[in-house]
Parts: sequence; structure tokens; C-alpha cells
Amino acid sequence: MTRSLTTRLALLGLLAAAQPAAAHEVGAWAGASFAPAERSEVAVAALDGKAYVVGDYNGATELLIYDLAADRWSKGAPFPYPVHHTMAAEAGGRIYVFGGYVNGWEATDRVWAYDPGRDSWEPRAKMPTPRAAGGATPLGDRIHVVGGSGSGRGNVAPHEVYDPERNAWTRAADLPTPRDHLAVQTVAGRIVASGGRIDGDSGKNLSANQIYDPARDAWSEAAPLPTARSGVASAVLDREVFVIGGESNRRTYDEVEAFDLPANVWRGLARLPTARHGFGAVTYKGRIYTLTGSPRPGGDKSGTVEVLDPKGAAPAR
Repeated sequence: MTRSLTTRLALLGLLAAAQPAAAHEVGAWAGASFAPAERSEVAVAALDGKAYVVGDYNGATELLIYDLAADRWSKGAPFPYPVHHTMAAEAGGRIYVFGGYVNGWEATDRVWAYDPGRDSWEPRAKMPTPRAAGGATPLGDRIHVVGGSGSGRGNVAPHEVYDPERNAWTRAADLPTPRDHLAVQTVAGRIVASGGRIDGDSGKNLSANQIYDPARDAWSEAAPLPTARSGVASAVLDREVFVIGGESNRRTYDEVEAFDLPANVWRGLARLPTARHGFGAVTYKGRIYTLTGSPRPGGDKSGTVEVLDPKGAAPAR
């Protein structure tokens, strides 16, 4: 049964009071309307003030759409089939969805484009390498698909680039440390790939942080992620990549760490009120919205939405 928003916010306030941020951490969290369906192992992308939540570990196919300004949910045309650990990015007014696991743990190479105006899905050119649990990020007029794992959960190395206009693929320099369940974001004209795990094993989390420079078609090493973890949500605000939550084989994480690419440094922020993994994040008007996810390691789910204001004051201990 859905609880009232008032009750949810009160519970969130109690949780924040029970687990205050350290005095040196900054940022403040608030609650928002729960999703109309609980989800985990989703892909999330934003377009025109709305966040789109695709896929589900437990097989749901309905597209969940969150109006960021109105704090209101709706539903769109269902995804064509059940999928989890898929990847999504926005380009040219459409949401593109890449790969994922189908039929249990079979990695797919299929690609779909969602048109919000028509509320419909269209198949696009397949990925050269079937994969799931990687990252997709726009860079210029193309989308880079980085990392992930294939059927059987073994990591795949190819870094592949999709051109929506030509509906065609090319290949770029491989990710130096193949891994899955990582954060992949574009900032300052480069791609940042942070954290992740080896061959789908959350007991083998990594602190790797690597930067792709398209001008050189080359990767370089950067300051490592302070807390090695995987299954994170991530978003970009100004010149920082925020890496939020995640899991190991023993627990979920509430750490929030932001990487300043030009300065090559990390900083910690107020902890995520509901530690979880398998979720997504988007940026809207200076805040970061975290959507759904599992509060326990493995296949749990939730409809949780929590919002970070990185410039807000967090409570001291």
C-alpha cells in the first residue's frame, strides 16, 4: 500500500537525524514522491525536465516517467520486453536504450529509441558487442557505450560509439580496466569511468577511475574513487561527477563522492539517506535526483526518490 508523501518525508527526516553527515561533509538531502512501482537494476536518463526509468530486475516493463519540476510520476509505453542492467542516454530529443540482460542473464546487443512525442519505441542498429551493466553517455553528437559484461557475466573490453544520425557504430579505444556496474559520465568534453566490479562479482569492487580524451582516442588514469564500490548511481553537476551509493557482496553504500575532473580531486558529501544500489540519478536545476534502487545487496527493489542539494548545509554531528 502506498504511504502518504507526508509520512514518507517524516520517515526520511528521522533517518537523516539518526545518520547525520560528518561535520566536514556538505550538501543536504530531501525526499520526493515515491515512484508508482518499485524497481532496481534500472537505467535512467533525462530529457526536457523529465527522468525516464527503464528496465527492472524483477521483469517489469512499464516506462516510469518523473516530472522533475512538478514532483509527479506518469507512465509511458512499455519497453518491448523485460530487461535489466540496461544502459540509457539522451540524444537529439530521444532516449536511447542499449543492451542489458534478457532471459535471465543473457546479454543482448539490441538498441531501442524512445520518442516522447509519440510515446513509442523504435529498434535501432544493434551494438557490435552484446553487453549489460556498462555505461552509456553522450559526447558531442554521439553516444559512447563503455564497460559492462556479456552472457555469463564476464567483462567485455570494447568501447563502442553510436551515431544516432547515421544509425551506425564505430569503435574507440578500449577501457583499460574492463569492468561492469561502473559510473560512466561526460564532463568537460571527456568521459569519466569510475568504480565498478570484476566479472559481475560485487566482492571484487574497484576504485579505478579512468578518463577518455576523444581528441587523442586514449584513456588515462586519474585519482581513484575513495570508496571502491559498484552498482552506483551517478550524475554530473558543473565540472564534477557525483558517484552515489552502490553495493558490495556484504552491504549497500550511502557514500556520496564527487570528482572534480580539472583538479583531479575527490570530495565527500552528505551521505545518501537510503543506502542502495541498482538505481539511477539525473541533474535538474542544481540538484541531483536519485531514483528507485535496492536497499539491500542483491535483488531487492524500492520506489525511493531522494534529492541532493550539493550547496545545502548538512547537519553536524
